[in-house]
Amino acid sequence: MDRVIYTAMTGAKWTLERQASVSHNLANASSTGYRAEEHRLRAVPVQTEAFASRAFVVDASVRNSFASGPLQQTGRTLDAAVQGSGWFALAMPDGSEAYTRNGSMQISPTGVLQNHNGIPILGDSGPITVPPDTEVTIGADGTLTAVQRTGGANQANTIGRLKLVDPPENTLVRGDDGLFRVNTPGPSPQAENVRVAGGYLEGSNVNVVDQVVAMISLSRQFEMQTRMLQTAERNDQAASQLLSNR
Repeated sequence: MDRVIYTAMTGAKWTLERQASVSHNLANASSTGYRAEEHRLRAVPVQTEAFASRAFVVDASVRNSFASGPLQQTGRTLDAAVQGSGWFALAMPDGSEAYTRNGSMQISPTGVLQNHNGIPILGDSGPITVPPDTEVTIGADGTLTAVQRTGGANQANTIGRLKLVDPPENTLVRGDDGLFRVNTPGPSPQAENVRVAGGYLEGSNVNVVDQVVAMISLSRQFEMQTRMLQTAERNDQAASQLLSNR
């Protein structure tokens, strides 16, 4: 009897966790540069001194989908989207680096190029400072060019280059803040192969239809697990009644 309870109980628990993950994906279906999260479950035998006759369900792995999202033209000069594989690098407050696909940038009151959360965007030699009263454009290799809005010849000047990285996917770990970091020592180096499209943003790679179908499937799985628990309870009551009548 308890073998059924072990399987149904843990199956229901982790099905709820998967439902939470799918809900999170659906909530971020319109978030710029978001990467879908996937959970995979498996059965594991309970290790005892006796014969291993019981099993329970565990969350075997949390997988991130690194498929590219659709590019959306914004026409804004401080927007950029990575084409193919690659990431923008951010300078975190603790001195570490984090990586994102969200290329929506802005200029702080002190002239520092940063993301929408106020985290500085890294260049190949540190954070990038934008001169005042300039129009910035982003080249395919991440080079930032500034042109004076007023004055004489309006000469274009290179003010820096975005740090674009391309670490192996199996080294990337998603943090609680939604940003990715590498689980290897030190920051990722500049990747010369990464290209960006200025004036574009990358949409989320969440497939809404797939996620809705997954949510329906998980709801049915959870219902099945709870029915197994109810069946086990009824069987236990019937067995207890038979034994008490003897």
